[in-house]
Amino acid sequence: MTFSVTGRLAEPVRYTDAPRRRDELLRRLRAAGYLSATHAAADLDVSEMTIRRDLGQLELDGLAVRVTGGARLPDGDGVPFELRTDRSAAQKAAVARAVAALLPPDATVALDSGTTVARLAELLPAGLTVVTHSVPVLTACAARPDLRLIGLGGVFNPATRSFGGPAVGRALEDIAVDLAVLSATAVGPSGVFCADPYDAETKRALAAASRSVVVAADGSKLAARAPIRFAPLDAVSTLVTDSSADDAAVRALTAAGLHVDVAGG
Repeated sequence: MTFSVTGRLAEPVRYTDAPRRRDELLRRLRAAGYLSATHAAADLDVSEMTIRRDLGQLELDGLAVRVTGGARLPDGDGVPFELRTDRSAAQKAAVARAVAALLPPDATVALDSGTTVARLAELLPAGLTVVTHSVPVLTACAARPDLRLIGLGGVFNPATRSFGGPAVGRALEDIAVDLAVLSATAVGPSGVFCADPYDAETKRALAAASRSVVVAADGSKLAARAPIRFAPLDAVSTLVTDSSADDAAVRALTAAGLHVDVAGG
């Protein structure tokens, strides 16, 4: 029960304005990874039909995926990190091995969050300096005395098991990075995309601090969609994908001027 400063019972907050209501639904969805339509309707004091319409619009905008009883974040972003690690495991492993072969000796390398990059962290050659905001990458590299590790702080995101936000960008202002390895939710001729604005901000900061950028994305990402472009193709030196990628999609990216390395192809 909520009371106002006068001691009277306060009126519940009503989200009768659709854009404001959808913003609140998206905020809750990003915080938890999954949103129950029934619970959201009760909390926001609107009908379940209204919530379902809102979730349908968020899905059209590429910000959510409708599932039984509610919605989740796109491309598995609402699925626990450990479960996403098992998806396309062989393809991600192939991409990770191919990226590891591209890393310059004794370089300073920035590693993004994401399950493919987490696999890469297990394959790093000795002598690198690793800069990262990813907890799985930090954990893997901390056990390696032959690596130098620089951790980036910020606000923790349980869905990606990484830190993010403005603090990452500020920390990177004082670090010279030779190469950044970034993950992506989707890759196409118009650029490289993700599903979360805070994640996009972090990826842009990593790219801006680096002399060159490699995007590590299994073949499914070349057929995926996501709402937020964090880099145009001309900001990427190389895309590393795997042989499950659609040939036409690879040709389209190559025609757009991107160097594509197909692992196992």
